[in-house]
Amino acid sequence: MNQTLFRIYQGAGQFSRVAAALAILLSAGLQFTNFEITIKAQVVIAVIALAIGIPHGAIDHLITIPRDSTKRFIAFIGVYTLIAIIAALAIAQWNLVGFQFVVLMSALHFGFGDSAYANESQAAADKKGYSSIVLASYAIPAGFLPVVLPLTDKRTLDVLQELNPTLINWAGTFTESLRNSTLAIALFSILLLVATKNYELAVDLLLLSALSFFAPPLIAFAVYFGFWHAIRHTARLVPKLPSAVKKIKAGNPLSGFFAAVVPGLYAILGIFVIGIFFVAKGTTDVSSDFLWIILVIIWALTVPHMATTAKFDLRAFKNSLHP
Repeated sequence: MNQTLFRIYQGAGQFSRVAAALAILLSAGLQFTNFEITIKAQVVIAVIALAIGIPHGAIDHLITIPRDSTKRFIAFIGVYTLIAIIAALAIAQWNLVGFQFVVLMSALHFGFGDSAYANESQAAADKKGYSSIVLASYAIPAGFLPVVLPLTDKRTLDVLQELNPTLINWAGTFTESLRNSTLAIALFSILLLVATKNYELAVDLLLLSALSFFAPPLIAFAVYFGFWHAIRHTARLVPKLPSAVKKIKAGNPLSGFFAAVVPGLYAILGIFVIGIFFVAKGTTDVSSDFLWIILVIIWALTVPHMATTAKFDLRAFKNSLHP
């Protein structure tokens, strides 16, 4: 099982790096030829990439609640849904404060989740886990680079104007210092990771930095969410799902991976139906309004999703402290 599981972790890591590299090369090529991707086209690409990432957070109930406890299952679904609804209403009502909270929360969730993936990948390869210093130095920039850099990019003004003008000055007078601090921390971490010979982790941070510099901000985040974070998180779900474990015991890594994807596919349809419903209630720009609603729903679902996954994120860190 470990060999097949390692292939899943390894494949997820390679896929995410290749996806980021392709997005970087394509974006750089378009810039070189002075070809500008319109906001409308960015919205379409972002919706597709975000949709691909949705299922990874839609099966929290399968990895948290015992199968033989119907009451706990119903209670979990009820509380989970209630938290998501409250978060969605809060973001919709208090756009700016809600957005600022989501930015911080998402950066921490992404960073520590991807660090946990890295440590679990080591375990799947029967290797010693990373030290707490290495994990911490990777987690902060790994989470903040794909969130802060796109949002502090000057090109983001046009995107935010299209989505929700209230968010244009979301960081206020701290925009430049926040951006520069993120870059400084990333540089320090890359140097530390290279010095400690953790080259794959250093390459990850370089790719995330380049993606945010070359790709349009909206596309940079969508590519990260759908083709990086979601793919790696899905790999982490495989050993936690009996149906996926059965596949990898049979030596089929691809089937094992998709066994962790299929149970969450319903969420794509559900979120799109909700999004279409709100757009149909009367909006002026269907594409941008639809994307805004999709983003609000995803952000709202991230709140209970982060709380649910925090438990096994912390477990991955503890394994590095007590190998």
